[in-house]
Amino acid sequence: MRGNVATFVPLSANIKNNPMPNILTDLVNNQAFKHGNREAFFSPAKNGNWLPTIWESLASDVEDAACGLETLDVKEQEPMVIFSANRAGMLVTDFAAFALRAIPVSIYATSSLEQVVYILNDTKARIIFTGNKTQYDIAREAMKQCPNLQQIITYYEIERQEGDTTTMPFDRLLSMGHAASDDCRQEVERRRSSATPDDIATLIYTSGTTGEPKGAVLPHSCFNAALEIHRERLTMLSSDDTSVCFLPLSHIFEKAWTYFCLWMDIKVWVNKDPHDIQETVAKVRPTCMCSVPRFWEKVYTAVREKIDGMGAVQRLIVGRALKVGAKRNLEYARLGKKVPWALEMRYRFYERRVFNTLKRAIGIEHGNIFPTAGAPLSDNIVRFFHTCGINIVIGYGLSETTATVTCYPETGWEIGTVGTVIPRVRVKIGDDNEILVKAPTVMRGYYNKPEATAEAFTPDGWFRTGDAGCIDPSGALILTERLKDLFKTSNGKYIAPQAIESRLGEDKYIEQVAVIGDQRKYVTAIIVPAFEALKEYARKMHIQYRSLEELVKNSEIRAMIEERINRLQRGLAGFEKIKKFTLLPKEFTMESGELTNTLKIRRPVINRHYAREIEAMYV
Repeated sequence: MRGNVATFVPLSANIKNNPMPNILTDLVNNQAFKHGNREAFFSPAKNGNWLPTIWESLASDVEDAACGLETLDVKEQEPMVIFSANRAGMLVTDFAAFALRAIPVSIYATSSLEQVVYILNDTKARIIFTGNKTQYDIAREAMKQCPNLQQIITYYEIERQEGDTTTMPFDRLLSMGHAASDDCRQEVERRRSSATPDDIATLIYTSGTTGEPKGAVLPHSCFNAALEIHRERLTMLSSDDTSVCFLPLSHIFEKAWTYFCLWMDIKVWVNKDPHDIQETVAKVRPTCMCSVPRFWEKVYTAVREKIDGMGAVQRLIVGRALKVGAKRNLEYARLGKKVPWALEMRYRFYERRVFNTLKRAIGIEHGNIFPTAGAPLSDNIVRFFHTCGINIVIGYGLSETTATVTCYPETGWEIGTVGTVIPRVRVKIGDDNEILVKAPTVMRGYYNKPEATAEAFTPDGWFRTGDAGCIDPSGALILTERLKDLFKTSNGKYIAPQAIESRLGEDKYIEQVAVIGDQRKYVTAIIVPAFEALKEYARKMHIQYRSLEELVKNSEIRAMIEERINRLQRGLAGFEKIKKFTLLPKEFTMESGELTNTLKIRRPVINRHYAREIEAMYV
């Protein structure tokens, strides 16, 4: 990205009077026209500061990138692959592609060579954008297996491999576009002006927990509808809000959320490394940020540990604060009911003394809403944060539905649900309690996969989500399980493993869990401990060990974990409870194939990798 050049003049004539049919096609041009030198987003600098990019500069870069790609002969509706961790350049690339009517296809920065090759060949992409040296090296290796791949464009200057004549830095692409001829610019404008809602905006490749990835085809009509629907539903948001781009931009949740923020003129801070998120949140102090449950699980365990370490008087004050917060926020505010004066005064007192201190420690004292989806989040954790005045908005959606299907409304939401259906989206429960969706945000189908597309829809056009659920009397959706994850014990009892795994995720000593039991006589679990917390416990209890393997086999450690598991399982039916467990000395990883790029566990892989440990629990 070059400096903030405030010299952009939009090519589209009379934007006000001739709005584009697609929101994303001319979003940047329209915002530059309206807001000029207002900041659009911020990127981290090497010195730890944040560099702003104003709308006019962003529009100039988007135009240059579009002209540069036209110079490279990118065709209308041609896929281009983006293989990088979050970068400002990814947004420039996306909007440049939209201007050209091309198709940007973002894939996870953690993808393996095999996954990259698969998507490159499936899309027949000629161009791939890469981030760091690792992604560049994978792209170079992929060229040997991808006959269509011709050009690598790196977002940063990196040391190229010897003999590499196929790579250019992103800044060079911008320079090419900046120097482009009038004919080139007119061609870009012709394409922008001829864009239609039927154009494919992007392909979102599913994680592939049970098979090969599939590219969900999302036309611009899906995003047109999704953005308008979210503006209608999320009325509490405005241009005064600030957001951190934390999840990968290859994830439909973050991609759609970031587009929405830019459209709503909500300033976005682009967090490059997910490991830096706590530091980023502490610096930025965002009012909103979408995330997955694991983020809040870690925050929760850290807060509970802090409370447990307090003195008796402090714990007493916090306990009283939590009782008042629960009564005020869950019994009144949640339902939109007027809070009694005395209760409100007590809450304000504890808000100053306790809750604001907690929020400042996290970095969200100015918090508005924090959308959370992607996996179940324990009811206890949701209840705790709302008690503290932290507005976790639980939602449900899929890549195939352009993200959101349901989410908590502003008032009247129910803990234990994933909220109510958003406007213009319809949901019904089909066979085997499968959640079915029909909406203008539902994908067109899977790219190059007519059979998979046919299987994904009912004969009358409802999309099969593959998730099981029910609708409660309030109209909220209760998500029970991923149908492909649901299993039955040899005693004929159905088990929803994610529900059990989310309970165990509350514990500070448990990092990852895979519940086992399909066609078995009882339920077991493979557990990855939170190793740093476990080491600290061992130090306090004077437990000696020479390796992690020795630590997880220690009888005192196992007894402690077992006691905590039993406590977390209270309320479950006897057949649902974990009877035996195995502690692993290493984490599940994406590299081993045990996790998807969205950190969901791949049960078939885990069952295969730990077959010996699993069989030992059934002896």
